[in-house]
Amino acid sequence: MQEITSEVRTIPSAPEAQLLIERLLQFAQQRELLHELDVSFARNALLDLFRFTEPHGGDVPNEELDSAGELLEALLDYGCSIGLIPDDTTTQRDLLDARLMGLLMPRPAETVRAFHDTAASDGIAAATSAFYRANIDSNYIRMDRIRKNKYWLHDTPYGKLEMTINLSKPEKDPREIARLKSMPQAHYPKCLLCADNVGYAGRADHPARQNLRVIPMKLQGEQWLFQYSPYVYYNEHSIVFKGEHEPMVVSHASFLRLLDFVEQFPHYFIGSNADLPIVGGSILSHDHFQAGRHVFPMEEAAVEEAYRWSGELAGVRAGIVKWPMSVIRLNGTSKTAVHEAACRLLDAWRAYSDPAADILAYTEQSDGTRTPHNTITPIARLREDGEYELDLVLRNNRTSEEHPDGIFHPHAELHHIKKENIGLIEVMGLAVLPGRLKDELEAVAALLTEAGGTGAKRLEDSVHPLHNHADWTKELIRRHGAGISLEQARDIVRAETGDKFLQVLMDAGVYKRSSEGMEGFRRFLSAISLAPIS
Repeated sequence: MQEITSEVRTIPSAPEAQLLIERLLQFAQQRELLHELDVSFARNALLDLFRFTEPHGGDVPNEELDSAGELLEALLDYGCSIGLIPDDTTTQRDLLDARLMGLLMPRPAETVRAFHDTAASDGIAAATSAFYRANIDSNYIRMDRIRKNKYWLHDTPYGKLEMTINLSKPEKDPREIARLKSMPQAHYPKCLLCADNVGYAGRADHPARQNLRVIPMKLQGEQWLFQYSPYVYYNEHSIVFKGEHEPMVVSHASFLRLLDFVEQFPHYFIGSNADLPIVGGSILSHDHFQAGRHVFPMEEAAVEEAYRWSGELAGVRAGIVKWPMSVIRLNGTSKTAVHEAACRLLDAWRAYSDPAADILAYTEQSDGTRTPHNTITPIARLREDGEYELDLVLRNNRTSEEHPDGIFHPHAELHHIKKENIGLIEVMGLAVLPGRLKDELEAVAALLTEAGGTGAKRLEDSVHPLHNHADWTKELIRRHGAGISLEQARDIVRAETGDKFLQVLMDAGVYKRSSEGMEGFRRFLSAISLAPIS
C-alpha cells in the first residue's frame, strides 16, 4: 500500500481545524451520537487533543453530511502536521481517527440502554438497525473502504454465488512493519475479540477501539456480547463472542447457543466457524459466532434428498442440501428435538470414518494420542413459520502428501485465486477473495486482448508478478481466444474466477458431487439411522 503522504493534500490551518471541530460536533449531534448536554464536554476534549485553548468563534455552516469521513481526513492531516501521530501512515491515522470519534460517542452503558429502549419500543430489528447505523456514523465500520470492495454474482448449478474482492482491510506500511519487529510482545487485550477492546487506544500492532461499543447478552445463562465487524462483508455483519477468553469449540452447547440467539434475534442468521485448524476460522483462540441480516446462497439452496428420524425425533425433518459442500439441513418446531438431532449428528460425525471417501475421524500418534479430524460448521435460523432450522456442514481437516494444505481444502491449482481457509462466510456461498486479485485479474484480462496470445508467454518467467496465473491465462486463451475486447475479457475473467470459487467449495466438500460421493454421503446418514423418504 502506498504511503498516504504521497497524496497531494492541503493541510488545514489552525482556524480551519477549529471550524472542522465544530462541523464534526454538528454531525455527531445530527446522528444522535452526541447528546446536546454533552456538546461542551466533547468540544473541550477535542480542543485539548488538538492543543487549542479556545474554539472557532465564527459561524458554522448548517449542513447535513452523509458521513464524517471528509471532516476526519482533514483533521487527521492537521493532527499529523502538529505531531499528534509519529508517521503519516494508515495505521497511525486510524489510531487517531478512533480516538477522535471515541470522544463523540455515548458511554458504553448509554449505548446498551438505548439499544434495549429501542428494542422495547420498536422491536429488535429496529434496535439492530439503529446500532448498525451508529457503528457506521462513528467510523468504526469504515464504509469509505468497504465501498471499494469488488462485488458480483456468479451463476452455478447450485444458485448464484456471491463474489467479493476484499479491499477494505488496509495493508501495513513498510515503516510500520519495520517498527513492529522491534516492539515487545504485548498481552493486552488477549485477542481482537475480548471485551477489553472496548475503549482501547490501540498501538501499531493492535487497532484502536475507542469507538467500539458492544451489547451484552445471555446465551444459555452465560455472558456473551454482540458487536458489528469493522470489515462488514454483508448487511449487519456481526460478531457474537463469549465474555470469557476461551477457545473455539463446536459442541452440544454451541447448538443451544445458536438456537437461543435466533430466538432473541429472529431476523438474523447465526453460525460458527469450525473448531479445527485448516477448516476453522482465523481466530480459534476465542469462542465466537458470526451473525447478520443477510440471505446467503446456501440458505436459498433446496433440499434434494429428504430423510426421516424415528422415535422422539420423528418431528424433525432432515435432508441433503443441493450444495457443492456436504450439508445436512434440520427443520422442526421443537427446539429441544432439533437440538437433539444436531447433537446426534455431531457425535456420530466426530467418530465416523469412511476410508473409501478419504474420511478418517482420527490419526493415531506415536504416543498413543489421537488427533481429531472431523467437525461441523453449523448455521442457525428461525423461520417465519416458527420452525428452527440448522444447516450442518460436514468438515474434515486431514492432510496428505498429495494435498499438504488439506485434502478437503482448496487444492494447489486453485491457490492463485484462493489459498486461505474456507470459513463460515464462504461455506454459505460468499467468496472473500484477497485484495491482490483486483489488479491481477485486470492484468490477466488485458493479456486476453493481445493478438495471438503473445502476452501469456511472458508469464512463464518465474519472476513475473503474474507467474502464478500463467497456466490459467494460457487455458483462458485456449478456450476463449485472444485479441478480444477489454470488456469481453473482463467478463470472461470474472466468470472464470466464479468457476474457480465453485471448485474451491467442491474441494472443501467431504462428499463429492459424484455418484460415488453421494453414495458415501448416504452411507453416513444410514449409519445414524436416518431413513430416506421416497
